[in-house]
Amino acid sequence: MSKFIETTYGNKKEILKFPDHYVAVAITVSNAGVTANADGKKIVRAGTILGGGILADDTVLAVKATTTTGVSNAEGVLLNDTDVTSGPAPGALVLHGFINKNKIPTAPTAEEIVALKQIAFID
Repeated sequence: MSKFIETTYGNKKEILKFPDHYVAVAITVSNAGVTANADGKKIVRAGTILGGGILADDTVLAVKATTTTGVSNAEGVLLNDTDVTSGPAPGALVLHGFINKNKIPTAPTAEEIVALKQIAFID
């Protein structure tokens, strides 16, 4: 029987403006293109805007959203830091809610805001 080991890397960063009002779905976060930090860990930060077709096909790995010809493929915002050092890892994608834009790694672009119709970014 294997044993579950949870590793905590500090305090949880709360990106939600109103933590009791949001909707999130389970996803698998890709490790492709993620650079290791000083500790050798590949962490996708809470608040990263993800997309890539994950809502249409739950077998697709979530990747950082991209914008092509003025249209973003953003589908949601990563709720918690996700460690992808050992490969793709489970995470939660916020589809609806209020995100504190001062607590996310990168401010959303105008195209991402348009794509994320059910998410409000608040100071």
